[in-house]
Amino acid sequence: MELLFEILQFTASLAILIISAELLVRNSEKVGLALGVPQFIVGLTIISAGTSLPELATSIFSIMKGEPGVVAGNVVGSNIANILLVVGLTTVIVKKVEIKRSIIRLDLPLLLGATSILVLSLVDGKFSLFEAIVSLIGFVVYLIYSVTQHKESFKEKEEGLLKTLKQDKKPPFKWRYIGIIIIAALTLYLSADFTISSVIVVGGMLNIDTAVLAITAIAIGTSLPELIVSVLAAKRGNFDIALGNILGSNIFNGLMIMGIAGIMTELPVQPSVLIIGVPFLIIATVVLAFSGIERKFYNFEGAFYLLLYILFIGQLFTNAQIL
Repeated sequence: MELLFEILQFTASLAILIISAELLVRNSEKVGLALGVPQFIVGLTIISAGTSLPELATSIFSIMKGEPGVVAGNVVGSNIANILLVVGLTTVIVKKVEIKRSIIRLDLPLLLGATSILVLSLVDGKFSLFEAIVSLIGFVVYLIYSVTQHKESFKEKEEGLLKTLKQDKKPPFKWRYIGIIIIAALTLYLSADFTISSVIVVGGMLNIDTAVLAITAIAIGTSLPELIVSVLAAKRGNFDIALGNILGSNIFNGLMIMGIAGIMTELPVQPSVLIIGVPFLIIATVVLAFSGIERKFYNFEGAFYLLLYILFIGQLFTNAQIL
């Protein structure tokens, strides 16, 4: 009975975490647009990074709860889920995804670079302060590059946001946006706290390493914003936003979240992450790169991605006790 209660608490906390992050991001977007913040800054700071808020919140709280090993599992698991689960499901749902050449020529190499930095930082079984600094520098380089190269794509994102808000012009500033932001931030804080606490308890009850739960349950839950954004964008024909959302989120996760967490403390990399998670992250990223060369993703490729993800989950839980 206690186990069931903890699982329900974890599920509810994770759901509230995702809803809070969504409210925080949406109202921040409205404030940014209402105040006339340049569109590329809104796109870069809020739209691109906003879907990674759940990963950031749970990573910080895992350190505060004395479970730093959750961070690497959360980031690696989320990045795998973003590619195999989110891209896979999006492609299966919309049948075919077509993307611009610029996404493949510019953004995909950045993802490959960010993933390489992440993998090389994890292979020794720990993520050090030095590696955290390198990751944050890498993210700053990515920001500068994005600002100089992708102003047009951010304009498209802003237009897509206005369409989502069902407005033809920038929304007027309303103080209730600020109130919602404050409430959402507080709820995000509390729900992240409860989510990590529940994971620790459930892991202890089931004798499962918290890193395994982080790379599966937390990772899937915190990837739901990416899934929602990508599916909705793809169904509207905004394929570049759908894939760009995934690429940007993975870069943010691998560089920014790991960098922030690594500044707070040295992060251990659990065997399940190192032996199963890292190889699958490499496979997922390479498969995405090969699929992107043709600039089209077909539904059979999406199905293959989903099969790979099922294999990944199966490998984790089959070898959980051994690892």
